[in-house]
Amino acid sequence: MIKITPADSAFSKCVRASADYKCERCGAVHDKSSSGLHCSHHFRRGNWGIRFDPDNAEALCYGCHSYTGGTEERMREVMTDAQIEILREKKEDTGLGKLARKTKGKGDIAKHYREQLKMIEEKRDSGVQGKIEFDGYF
Repeated sequence: MIKITPADSAFSKCVRASADYKCERCGAVHDKSSSGLHCSHHFRRGNWGIRFDPDNAEALCYGCHSYTGGTEERMREVMTDAQIEILREKKEDTGLGKLARKTKGKGDIAKHYREQLKMIEEKRDSGVQGKIEFDGYF
């Protein structure tokens, strides 16, 4: 099992908030404090080069995460071949992976995603609906 770092927690909150706490597959709506909506990674979290990449994650409810999360089939449903290839290249970039791993998921990465979460929440408070994109750290 992979340890949840402060950056993992902040990133996960961004992914779920950007989707307005709705499963991106079935549309089930969840309360902000619910543990039923997960941050699902297309390529597993152990790939440090894309662990905190918004393009590598989506908000899925427990059922959808269990059923399709992290599968090639799901990735092809929501991404183009070109997007998948870009993620693969980032995943295989050992320099990017080492840079991310060196932080141990703390410090600047966590701070960046806490700031992104604040931006998402401010947009929601001003009436923005639907998916809100946010900036990745790398």
